[in-house]
Amino acid sequence: MPNSRPTGFLPGMDEVARLTRSGQLAEATGLVQRLLRGTGEPGPTAAPDPSVIEGEFTRLDSAPKTEKAPGNRPGHAARTGLGETLRGLAARLRPTGLHGAGMGAPRLPADPLPDGASFVTASHSGASGTRAYKLYVPANRGEGPCPLVVMLHGCTQSPDDFAAGTRMNAFAERHGVFVAYPEQPASANPQRCWNWFKPEDQHRDRGEPDLLAGITRRIMGEHPIDPNRVYIAGLSAGGAAAAIMAAAYPDLYAAVGVHSGLPAGAAGDLPSALAAMRQGGRAAPTRAGNGRKVPTIVFHGDRDTVVNPQNGDQVAAQATAATAGLRTETQQGEASGRRAYSRTLHTDPSGRTLCEQWTIHGAGHAWAGGSPAGSYTDPQGPDATAEMIRFFLEHPVEPPMSAKRD
Repeated sequence: MPNSRPTGFLPGMDEVARLTRSGQLAEATGLVQRLLRGTGEPGPTAAPDPSVIEGEFTRLDSAPKTEKAPGNRPGHAARTGLGETLRGLAARLRPTGLHGAGMGAPRLPADPLPDGASFVTASHSGASGTRAYKLYVPANRGEGPCPLVVMLHGCTQSPDDFAAGTRMNAFAERHGVFVAYPEQPASANPQRCWNWFKPEDQHRDRGEPDLLAGITRRIMGEHPIDPNRVYIAGLSAGGAAAAIMAAAYPDLYAAVGVHSGLPAGAAGDLPSALAAMRQGGRAAPTRAGNGRKVPTIVFHGDRDTVVNPQNGDQVAAQATAATAGLRTETQQGEASGRRAYSRTLHTDPSGRTLCEQWTIHGAGHAWAGGSPAGSYTDPQGPDATAEMIRFFLEHPVEPPMSAKRD
C-alpha cells in the first residue's frame, strides 16, 4: 500500500463504487488492486491482475450482525458479497487506519530481547530463488536439540511485525524454541502475500514451498534443531501457505498451525481464490509425501469477513480425512472473560489428537490474543500463540509402528 494516504477516500473509489453498482465486479476488483499499489487510474477498462491477490483487511470495531440467510451456518455472521466488500473497502481506506489492527495507529513497543537471545536476519538461495528470513535464537536453549517453529506472515506484514503481533518469540524463549520468519518480498507479490493460489507455489520441491522447505532445512543444518520437533504456522495467506507445506512435506513438519487461512489446494488462480475466500474453499486431497497425517491446530473467527470461516472447517476436514474410528468432542469456553470460543478435538482410536479446531465467536480476521504491537491482532483472545506452542510440543513426530514394536 502507499505509505501516505490522502484525507477522506482513496482517489478513484467513486469509480470503484460505480463499477460495483453496474455489476462490473472484475473491473472493480482490478481497479482496487491498482489503487492500492498507487498506480491506478480511474476508468471503466481497469482489469484485475490475474497473478496477485492484494491486501487483507479486518474489522474489529464493528462486527456484522448475525442474521439468517441461505447458505449461512447457524450462529455465523451473514456473508458479504464482493460488491459489499468493495464498498466497505472504500470506507476503510482512511488515514486513521484500521481500529485494533495496528494499521496507521500508534503501536506499543515490541518486547525487548532477553540477555543471550538474538533475532537476526539471514537469507536462503536455491533453485527456486532467494528469500530473506529472521531467526529468533532463544537464550534458554537448555541441553540437546531444540524445537523449531516456522512462522508465515499475512499480506502487508513483515517478520518483525508478525513477531511483535503474535508474541511468538516470548513464548519460544520460555520453552527453548527457535523461531524462523520467512519474508515474502514485494517483488514476489505487491502486497507481500504468499502465493498460495498459484499452481506453481502449491507443490513439493517447486516455487515457494521449495524455498520455505529450504529455509527450514538450512536452519536445521546450522543450529541444534530436533528433526522430530519442527513445526510450521501462519496467518491468512500465511496460514494457507502453511497448510500447503504440511500437505507437501509431511516428512519435514511434525505439526501445523493455520490461523484464518484456507486448506491446501483451495484455489488454482485468482478467480477461484476470491471465491474460496468469500464462500469457503474445498479441501483438496493431500499431496505427495510419506502418507503421514500431520497434526493440525486451526483458529478462525466466526465473523471473519475476509476469509470465510468455512475455510477453517475445511482445514480440519483435510487434516482428518480418511481416518477410521475418528472421535470428535467439542468444548465451550471463554478467554479471560472476553471472547467465547468452541474448541473441537478430533482424535484417532489411539487417543492422539489429529486436529484441534478453535472457532472464536465474534472475532474477525486477526491473530487471536495477539499484541497491539503488531498488525491484524485481536487482544481479546483466546491466546492462539500459547495454544499453538502447547499443541506443537505435544506433537513430535512419532516413530513408525514397526519401530515401536522393536
